[in-house]
Amino acid sequence: MHHPQAASRSDAAHGASKLLARLRARSPRVHCITNAVAQNFTANVLLAVGCIPSMTLSAEEIGSFVAGAEALLVNLGTFDAERRQATAIAVEAAAANDTPWVLDPVFVDRAPPRATFALELIARRPAVVRLNHAEFATLSDSAPSRDSALSYARTSRTVVAVSGGTDLVTDGERVVAVSNGHPLMARITAMGCAGSALVAACLAVEADALRAATAALAIIGVAGEAAAEKSNGPGSLAVAILDTLHNLDASTLIARARIG
Repeated sequence: MHHPQAASRSDAAHGASKLLARLRARSPRVHCITNAVAQNFTANVLLAVGCIPSMTLSAEEIGSFVAGAEALLVNLGTFDAERRQATAIAVEAAAANDTPWVLDPVFVDRAPPRATFALELIARRPAVVRLNHAEFATLSDSAPSRDSALSYARTSRTVVAVSGGTDLVTDGERVVAVSNGHPLMARITAMGCAGSALVAACLAVEADALRAATAALAIIGVAGEAAAEKSNGPGSLAVAILDTLHNLDASTLIARARIG
């Protein structure tokens, strides 16, 4: 008997595979405002899947860079005055050009002014907010759960992707769980930042933000799992993830993606 849930999972995995193919075919430009410690790895992850990254923070030129990009990442990790100014300009340029953007509100649970700024940014309607459990609890004022994520996505009118052992992605109506990844990925600086950049990249070729976020998380998760099988620790894993992303084929992604 045909099982509808199994069919849905298969469809989602095939959708992620097709989206990865579109990334490689279109080579979208993705501008990233991200951690100082994350820029190199983030750029390499984007290059590995066929994208064209840019990272400038200059107030004089970032508006032009974002206007010429097809997606934007705003990561609040090392959030100095230069990045704050760059973010304001970049988000304005994204709005003016109808460019999709992702907010990664790193460490908002550790600094109230950072959380306040993140809430201001969410009011500007990013396509996706990607955050961990502590960051979600800070911004939503609720414990992370399926119901609270649904509620927060509806209230914020954005797609919310809550990372964890199983990633939860919701637009306030639909909910998707992505269960790929490997524990050693948490030992690599910028792994989460690069994952958020990949979400932005997928938005450049997929208008449905929930589908884009789901595909990105499955792609990076499957790559991490496959890379871990041939790695001896976080150092070799970081290199192996780049190689695996570059060589990831449709059959591997479809077979290994755990999307439900």
